[in-house]
Parts: sequence; structure tokens; C-alpha cells
Amino acid sequence: MPRFLPRLLELSTPEHAAHELRRIGVDSCGIVEMVPKMRTLCIELSQLECRQANILKQEMLSVGGDAAVARGTVSCSIGTTDCVLIGTVKQLSRLCRKLKAQPFSLPKLADELESLLARVVPAPAVWMTSRRSLSLQRPLIMGILNMTPDSFSDGGLCFDPDRAFEKALQMEAEGADIIDIGGESTRPGAAPVSPDEEIARIITVIERLAATVECAISVDTWKSGVAGRAVSAGAEIINDISGFNFDPQMPAVAAASGAGVVLMHTRGTPEKMQQDTSYPDMMGEIIAGLGASLVLAQEAGVSDDRIAIDPGIGFGKGTAGNLEILRRLGELSGFGLPILTGPSRKSFIGKVLGREQMGDRLFGTAAAIALSVSHGASILRVHDVRAMRDVADMAHAVVHS
Repeated sequence: MPRFLPRLLELSTPEHAAHELRRIGVDSCGIVEMVPKMRTLCIELSQLECRQANILKQEMLSVGGDAAVARGTVSCSIGTTDCVLIGTVKQLSRLCRKLKAQPFSLPKLADELESLLARVVPAPAVWMTSRRSLSLQRPLIMGILNMTPDSFSDGGLCFDPDRAFEKALQMEAEGADIIDIGGESTRPGAAPVSPDEEIARIITVIERLAATVECAISVDTWKSGVAGRAVSAGAEIINDISGFNFDPQMPAVAAASGAGVVLMHTRGTPEKMQQDTSYPDMMGEIIAGLGASLVLAQEAGVSDDRIAIDPGIGFGKGTAGNLEILRRLGELSGFGLPILTGPSRKSFIGKVLGREQMGDRLFGTAAAIALSVSHGASILRVHDVRAMRDVADMAHAVVHS
């Protein structure tokens, strides 16, 4: 049976809505008519047959919604078309019931749409790790502890194990829920580090912290050998920038450990990821990539309640792309999983604000964190724990009070 891959669209302005309709080839008159209707729920479907799309259009109109398709769909003069369904949750639910009586694999599409709608409405309440249940009733702050000589923001500051230990205690005191410890820089252009070197940098500190702090410990690595050693030493979350794509053994290690995992989207290794940051449909590629990572995790036996997702701000994306991620972050809510963002001090903030020095990006980071929370992020990976704890809590209060 074919898969239609429905995904949410978050279109915050009429201009964004018009761009999406132009991208799939909607007639200009249709764009004028449909843009005002798209301030509801928008779901994109890929590569429909014209006969499928025409039935969808007819049925969406019958329930009071609409569907945008490419010109040529009605006459079937094109091979396939993408489609944007436009309607309320109630209208889309009624559509699903009507599609179950239709031919051309549309009952299968109804099942996928119902699954998506079920994930969108209830936000996840907890994130499970190998040691505890982390409540998502307020944002989780993940403090960054780089035990590297060359990380982009603070390389070398915590390379010494004693300084790293003291920094972690400080972050916990400032309100960190998680300490994320990395022994390899993943900044753009960074060269890889051997697993043995990475382990030598971080394991002693993880062991000390596991016996001392109350907050959770995360290991920032894409290597299964490093992750396995770190979990044995006391880490309970594996934060993999590759989304389980760089090391084929990582899914099995994560599943066996029972650790919570963060699956991030990137395109290419840190050495090469910024060489090409153009995308014909960036959010579509991010969602497809995260979906593929999720399948790897699930097939290995990692349960959904242990998985968080990260769109990978700064990883294979340019300034415009990073801003688009923040603007359209809510589209990831279709996974029904906790969303993590990590915009802290990154270069796109410096470019937007003209702040070359890392230390001058505090307020730009604060804006990105607040917007992340307002668009659905529940885990924030940051350098400045005390300040971002306040920012995240305030943004959460505004959105949820």
C-alpha cells in the first residue's frame, strides 16, 4: 500500500501561505481565494494521483474546508500533484470518515490522517529516560557542557575535568534539568575525534556527576561505543546529532540501554554540512529525515516515550533556513514527540544582529528560545542556563496561562 506522508504546515502570515501554494503549482486565482482560508489547520500530502486529489478536493469542500492542488489536476493533464488540505480539526475528522468509503487507496490515507490528528491534539506530558520520567509541564533546560578544545562557543573552557565538574554543578544550581556532556565538537568544519579520545574526555566527569547531581545527564555523541560507555557511567539520555544515521549500531545500543534519545536532523557531517544549505522544501526534508530516524529507533526497540526530536538549527542550514525553522517549528508537532531546539549563541543570531562575538548573542538567543517555546519546543539546549531558564519559563507562562 502507498504511503502519503501527511505533514502539518505552519503558515504564520499570508505571504507564507501564498509561497507554499505557489511551490506546489496552484493557479494564481486559486491562491487569492485560498490564502484567507489557510489560517486554520493545513496538512500537506505528497505525490497524489489526480483522481485521488480530485476526490479530496470534492470531499473537503463538502465538509466546509478546501484543498489546494496544482493546475492541471482537474483535467488529469499532469501525472501527480501535491495537495494542501485546509480546514479545522473537526472538518478534517469528517473528511477521514468520508474517505473510508472511497477507492484508490484513500481509506489508507484516512488512517494516516487520523493518526496525525491524534498526535497533534495532546502534547506529550513526559519524556522517559533510563532513570526517570521527566515532566514536560514546563520547559526542560539542557545545559551545554563541552569538554572539547574547539567547540564554537566555549571550546577549552571546560576541557579540564575539574572545571567541567564545577561548571555542571553551577548549571544545576541555576536551574538546569539536564546536563549535556560532549567530548567532540560538532561546530561547522570540525574534524572527527576517535571514540577512545572522546571517552577519555568525558567518562570520569559523567561518573562524578552521576554520584552528585540530581538533574539528568545526557551524552552528546553519535558513536555507539561512546554512548554505551557513557550510559554505563551514569548518563541516561543519548543526544545523537545524526539521528542514528552515522553509526548503524547506535539504535541497538540506545534500545538496550533504555536511555532517552534525541534524534536530530542534519545533512552531512560537521566537516561538510555547511557546504550546501539550500533546500527546495526544507521543512519537508527535515520532517522526512526525522521520520526515517524515528523508524530506525522504533525498529530497534526504542519506545516512543523515550524519543525527542530536534530539527538541527545550524546543522546544514543557513541563516534564512534557521529562521524558517523557528517560524515553522509547530509543524514538528505532527510527530507527537517532545521537540528540542538548540539556537544558543549560534552564528545565524550573530549574522541577523551583527554580533560577531559569542558573548554578545545573549539577547538574540533569548528571543530564539522564547519563540521556540511559543511554537511548541519543550526542551531547550543552552549555554546561559540562569537567563534562559527565566526566558523559557516566562514564554511558557504567556502561552499556557
